Amino acid sequence: MASKFLNLFKYPVRLTFDVQKPVKKPSFNQKLGWTFIALTLYIIMLRTPVYGYVDEESGNDPFATLRVILASQRGTLAELGIGPIVTAGMILQLLVGSKIISVNFQDPEERALYTGTQKVLAILMTLFEAIAYIAGGAYGESVKEDFGVQFIIVLQLVAAGICIMILDELVQKGWGIGSGISLFIATSVSITVFDGLFSIDTINNSDGRFGVNADGENYTWYQGALIFFFQGVFRGEFLFGVWHPDTYTNDMFNVFATVVVFAIVIYVESMKIEIPVQHSEHRIPARYPIKFLYVSNIPVILVSALFANIYLISNLLREKYEGDPNSMGGRIAEFFGVWENQDGQDVPVGGLAAYTTPPRGLEAVSKAPDRAIIYLIIMTILSTVFAMIWVETAGMAARDVAKQLIGAGMQIPGFRRHPKIIERYLNNYIPYAAFLGGIFIGLLASLADFVGAIGSGIGILLTTGIIRQYYETLAKERLSDINPAVAGLLGIS
Repeated sequence: MASKFLNLFKYPVRLTFDVQKPVKKPSFNQKLGWTFIALTLYIIMLRTPVYGYVDEESGNDPFATLRVILASQRGTLAELGIGPIVTAGMILQLLVGSKIISVNFQDPEERALYTGTQKVLAILMTLFEAIAYIAGGAYGESVKEDFGVQFIIVLQLVAAGICIMILDELVQKGWGIGSGISLFIATSVSITVFDGLFSIDTINNSDGRFGVNADGENYTWYQGALIFFFQGVFRGEFLFGVWHPDTYTNDMFNVFATVVVFAIVIYVESMKIEIPVQHSEHRIPARYPIKFLYVSNIPVILVSALFANIYLISNLLREKYEGDPNSMGGRIAEFFGVWENQDGQDVPVGGLAAYTTPPRGLEAVSKAPDRAIIYLIIMTILSTVFAMIWVETAGMAARDVAKQLIGAGMQIPGFRRHPKIIERYLNNYIPYAAFLGGIFIGLLASLADFVGAIGSGIGILLTTGIIRQYYETLAKERLSDINPAVAGLLGIS
């Protein structure tokens, strides 16, 4: 089955790019340099406007809630962010995990074909999402009526998407440190959190509902949570500075929720079971750690990509079939989402898009508790499913770890040094760690959104895990650079 499916992409794969691994392992400083270059180029794309885009619908961004997670910015070359790359990976992971296709990852040729297929799918998804954004009204009505401008915008977004793929592969192939996608997500969320704390954008107080001074003039309030808080203290509105859910800005309650989520993730990231192992010849004792969050943040990235595509398709169908509820297309559009404009922003209030978009903040949850509960259930189930699939397809299952330990000359004391025996032993831990970890991150991401954590629950969860991973990776890279003999032991190529 694998050959039939993957062979469909055999010739397109030949046309794709491939970043070669460095012949000689770069030094720690060189890796830092390449990582910095990749991040800088991505930030430039986040700040470079798409030629032909005119923001004629200022304030109405139908994809605003997804920007942080997808590391994207409206109207720029990074309009699509990492969405196409993650979606392509998710599609293949689901196909492999559901046994619709089978791939022998031990075969270098088949593994290379699988990787190439993922690149082709990512490019196709970039093309599809670029067209869908235009058709969905993200660039305004004037662009929808001008085919020439549409073509230019699609061309720019596809080229930018390919550049993002190259930057991600550059970092992952050993030129940089960590993962490009993780780096871009962490940067996007960090910018959002910083902006949520210190933004000097003002709140609309034209009607005086947020107070007036002694002369009867409207107070000027800033959206940054910390700035808003100190403004409230100086103006004798302490409680208003602590919590003001009706202003649609961040407050100190949101800051507190963000700090609590960060602390919980950091604590849980350190939870692990250490399995005793030893070298088969030298009898040197060691421990193999199995973390509670065994698959880290991968499940929520995949779930985010799925929700983003549901959101995108719903918005596209809304633009095409809105006002025609009796037709087949209209009924499909309503199934995917029912939209309305709230405070200048188009948001889904019904259908699948609404139940895969979290209500943010306690006030929003109190107004739609049924929607919050359904979102939490969907998020938790999908996170768990993706966690179990990822373990099987990413070389993290018990059989894969058993082979790695045997290959490294290790064994579990008291057990015969045989892959099947070690696999049976590891099956007492790894599947349960993946299952429970998937449930936990699904619940935590949902609850963080419900209490209004700045940067979104998924964003905070991802960024905390990414920062911790980078800290560990940087420590290992630095140690291996000082003493190359330990590079193999640390798993650094």
